[in-house]
Amino acid sequence: MTGPALLALALAASDPETIRIASKKFTESVLLAEMAGQLAESAGAAVERREELGGTRLVWEALLRGEVDLYPDYTGTLSREILGMPAGADEADLARALASKGVALTRPLGFQDSYAIGLRGEVARRLGIATLSDLARHPELRLAFTEEFVDRADGWPLLRDRYHLRQRGVRGLDHDIAYRALASGEIDGTDLYTTDAEIERYHLAVLEDDRHAFPAYRAVLVYRADLARRAPEALAAVRSLEGRISASAIISMNARARFDRAPPAEIASAFLAETLGVRARVSVAGLGARLWQRTGEHLALVAVSLSLAIAVAIPLGVWAARRRRAGRVILGAVGVVQTVPSLALLVFMIPLLGIGARPAVAALALYALLPIVRNTHAGLVGIAPELRESAEALGLPPGARLWLVELPLAAPSVLAGVKTSAVITVGTATLGALIGAGGYGQPILTGIRLASTSLILEGAVPAALLALAVQGVFDLSERALVPRGLRAEAPRARRAEAVDRRG
Repeated sequence: MTGPALLALALAASDPETIRIASKKFTESVLLAEMAGQLAESAGAAVERREELGGTRLVWEALLRGEVDLYPDYTGTLSREILGMPAGADEADLARALASKGVALTRPLGFQDSYAIGLRGEVARRLGIATLSDLARHPELRLAFTEEFVDRADGWPLLRDRYHLRQRGVRGLDHDIAYRALASGEIDGTDLYTTDAEIERYHLAVLEDDRHAFPAYRAVLVYRADLARRAPEALAAVRSLEGRISASAIISMNARARFDRAPPAEIASAFLAETLGVRARVSVAGLGARLWQRTGEHLALVAVSLSLAIAVAIPLGVWAARRRRAGRVILGAVGVVQTVPSLALLVFMIPLLGIGARPAVAALALYALLPIVRNTHAGLVGIAPELRESAEALGLPPGARLWLVELPLAAPSVLAGVKTSAVITVGTATLGALIGAGGYGQPILTGIRLASTSLILEGAVPAALLALAVQGVFDLSERALVPRGLRAEAPRARRAEAVDRRG
């Protein structure tokens, strides 16, 4: 083997294994994932963090597809919601069921974080409600649950059937917004995680599950079984968390993140140093660095998706203009795509393209089609017949007429459609953060989770400014690309000139 080949082999062997660690969209999951990430890094692994990916199913499916290597979860969630195991199944049964899917889990980390139903303290005291059975006698109470809890097998459907709860008009709310609704008196109760720091802060009454509907929810780390082969040292370091996190410790860390606004990396580092003696290097990016990173991610999403939309939409618009019957089908189809909620379109892309930027780009491109297709079609069919006849009289073939006459005449309309799609895409791209695509949506999601207006503005204000900048760029492009006589202001200028002459 040659010297360069040996050197390349040695360099490849020395590259650290990259471990992709994900978290769900709540504070405790982010903290546990950060602890696992820092421990893996202390063992020499490279860590790619996928923070606040969304709900349980999304992260689980990403693990099965190999897009994620490890994430925090709970035994009850895995057994009942993910695997649909019977109530009597124990953790050994759970481990065997996971192994059949190429997945393993650590031993419990040391605390349980169970589901519970919480009421405003004054309401529970006034009505004498201490258990879920007591709650069944008060159907008038206003309840709102997290969107996931409303539908999951071990959530509201289970409680409703087990306790014969008759509350109507149960709404779905984001977990953190539900706490604010409780504090303001807009709702009377919601689902809680028993390690939430808000329980004490808002003086909530946690109702006893007296019929034992909820299973045990012991915190664990779930990982792909091949991680033991790919990164044994890193996995061993991560497993040092087993049995080391008490309920009081995680509640305290949740409180620091939620109410003191301490960065999760700093909280995790302090706990690991105190509990395990692992001192990780933590660098928290400043505002400028965060904005630079998020701007790059957001611009990439917008640029790639808009380029794809233009490449597809303009030919579709031309086809629709030249073939009337096909045109009705094309305009109807892109109109139907536009009616699909943007968040749903993102989720539809995940089974096909996974998580991250690819499904976000595909969904954004589809969502951007309608304005471009419609304006291209309108610009072409709106060309005066005498201009078409003149081009034909010159003997130009159809392709040349399209490129040299029709598209230049339709250019103002086409550019207007592209500009509309670009502005829409800038705003819609913020939702990409829900599936790990980054961009300005990331600080918005974190700000909602932490009830931090400054973080929400950190994403919302740059997104609005970028939309204005994009609109300005297209206004300038119109001046450069569209002949002066075809611009929107040209007819107005000619009319003004005629008035001046008559005067």
